[in-house]
Amino acid sequence: MPHFPKLALLCLWLTTAVLTAAGAAAERFTGPWDLDLLETVPEAVWGDRSALVQEVYYQGEPLEGKPTRVFAYYARPESGEGPFPGMVLVHGGGGTAFAEWATLWARRGYAALAMDLGGCGPDKQRLPDGMPDQGHPEKFLPFRTDEEARRLWTYHAVAAVIRGHSLLASREEVDAKRTGVTGISWGGYLTCIVAGLDERFRVAVPVYGCGFLHENSCWLGEFERLGPEQTARWVACYDPSRYLPGVTCPILFLNGTNDFAYPLDSYQKSYRAVPGRVDVRIEVRMPHGHPQGWAPKEIGLYVDSVLRQGDPLPALGALQTAAGRATAPFAAKVPVVEAHLHYTTDTGSWQQRNWQTVEAELGEGTVSAELPEARPLVYYLGVTDRRGALVTTQHAELP
Repeated sequence: MPHFPKLALLCLWLTTAVLTAAGAAAERFTGPWDLDLLETVPEAVWGDRSALVQEVYYQGEPLEGKPTRVFAYYARPESGEGPFPGMVLVHGGGGTAFAEWATLWARRGYAALAMDLGGCGPDKQRLPDGMPDQGHPEKFLPFRTDEEARRLWTYHAVAAVIRGHSLLASREEVDAKRTGVTGISWGGYLTCIVAGLDERFRVAVPVYGCGFLHENSCWLGEFERLGPEQTARWVACYDPSRYLPGVTCPILFLNGTNDFAYPLDSYQKSYRAVPGRVDVRIEVRMPHGHPQGWAPKEIGLYVDSVLRQGDPLPALGALQTAAGRATAPFAAKVPVVEAHLHYTTDTGSWQQRNWQTVEAELGEGTVSAELPEARPLVYYLGVTDRRGALVTTQHAELP
């Protein structure tokens, strides 16, 4: 592995860059990972197949000098020789390798790999040679040296996702030039990182997860426990704000207005840190969970539009506000049939704010709505096409 400069010095130097990452492209940062190594095909042992799904164990990152294995489910379409597009599926906290998630994508016509990132096997029991557990102590472990940094869960999880991509892309029936990644909650957090590291991905869809966790998230208590110096190290190495400026593929961000873990202020800073194409879907009070995180139809439609030339989601332009009216241009191949203004006049915790929804007006390539007079005001516009697919603008705030 190439030498990673002494973390104490590196992280102090990077902290300034972290604070200015949002809204501006930065030189691509690769953190503590050896991408050349991770982008080679890992050793793998293939196991039993059931229906569309096959078990596989593949090489992970060494832990305290000992080798590790990652368990995953691989699924491919029931018929056809391929080459099929590929999807890497990244679960969230408390999750595991979900065979049903891989099957869902196989039925959509994709080869898919869903790995376990908690060091467990198919029985959900820890492997004797598994990666670190996915608990908070393993995610927010203090570190001062290169070796200590490589003990953290994020280091191993990111490596497992990229190695899983390498394994998936190596399959004869997979088109290595048409692959994507989607992740839920902590898996969305990881998706934000790997999308900025692994330039082989052609599309990314993080659900809930984002960066700027040290500024606002449900883990502020963890950063308080770490203290300023350790927090600076963690943020500089393992917060997605460091990697989102390196994203070069189209990326769709999905979240809810009241998500308990990833609030809208940190979420907006995260998608504004991406220098290229960004699409957004913010649902009022979207529930948080694994089935809920892979259920939105927009995920499959968005990936299809990039990897299979499917009809794209509506494309919304920048939200504009003038004379008490919010307006946004849009273009849609599939006709738009509904439009709404979503807003809140509450302040305080994003998780506790009450949101209201009213109809907006559809014009020729525009959506608009009169804003309520109450201030302060947070608001955004959304359009829904004939397939029931929702796309929204970024939110705006009036003091």
